[in-house]
Amino acid sequence: MHESSPQIVTFGESMALFMPQEHKSIERAATLEQSFGGAESNVAIGLARLGTSVGWFGALGDDPFGKIILKTLRGEGVDVSRAQVSTEAPTGMMFREHVAGRMAVHYFRKHSAASRMLPEHLDENYIRGAKLLHVTGITAALSEDCRRTLRRAVDIAKEAGVLVSFDPNLRLKLWSIEQAREILLPLAAEADYFLPGWDELKLLYDTDDYEHIKGQLTELKAVSIIKGRGDTTVVLNNGQEESLPFYPAEQVIDTVGAGDGFCAGFLAGIMKGLSPVEAVRLASINGSLVVQMRGDWEALPEWSVVEQRMSAKAWVER
Repeated sequence: MHESSPQIVTFGESMALFMPQEHKSIERAATLEQSFGGAESNVAIGLARLGTSVGWFGALGDDPFGKIILKTLRGEGVDVSRAQVSTEAPTGMMFREHVAGRMAVHYFRKHSAASRMLPEHLDENYIRGAKLLHVTGITAALSEDCRRTLRRAVDIAKEAGVLVSFDPNLRLKLWSIEQAREILLPLAAEADYFLPGWDELKLLYDTDDYEHIKGQLTELKAVSIIKGRGDTTVVLNNGQEESLPFYPAEQVIDTVGAGDGFCAGFLAGIMKGLSPVEAVRLASINGSLVVQMRGDWEALPEWSVVEQRMSAKAWVER
């Protein structure tokens, strides 16, 4: 590792988030709560809370939303020294609401600072000095410039022997499935850890035939972690397959952020020297704790809480 680089480096889009209280619709709400969210910044916070050295960078607007995102990430122990602040483009925004019992998200991200990231904005030594680079398909979906930036970051990591983790995070509001396949499947082929959901795999490979998809994944060099095949997570590693049940949640309040919590737990486990199967167990605990509170990243647990669950220690309430 380079002395100025954390163990894990990740980058991407982080947006201001607004949502009504008590699961109301925006149309019926008098006030909105303010927060922020983004797959990569959520993962970064999750990693920091689990005791992993992590850095996040991306582009934010020189506005109150960008400032609070940077201040919060810094306060959570995430290195944001490589993040850029643009005076020419704003921080993206998203609005979340519940409509007819289902969640709906409205994005205002076109021409945002994040969508204008360029390969020349990358600090190559920062990436080279890390142990692992974590990326998602959301960055690739934002713009052609972002696709080139993501591609260059992965190339830098591979050239330096830095491990690459890739979560496809398929977002069909941003591009078509045909476009996504063209970009995301080659990225999966470059990854050391591939973390797709089962529903994403069915779309990416255009089939629900598990044996066919498994065959495609076993041709990859990556350890593949299939999230949500039934009530299990499947680990495919060097031709070996193991299924692990979800860690039970006492209550489910908000499923947003569960995937990012899972990812943070898995990567933290890998950095702690766990095997992929052991890291999935940690990830499952992390994800189960996230769904029991509201928020994209607010519910991400500290390492002491996860460690208690892993060792089945009793929780002392009073």
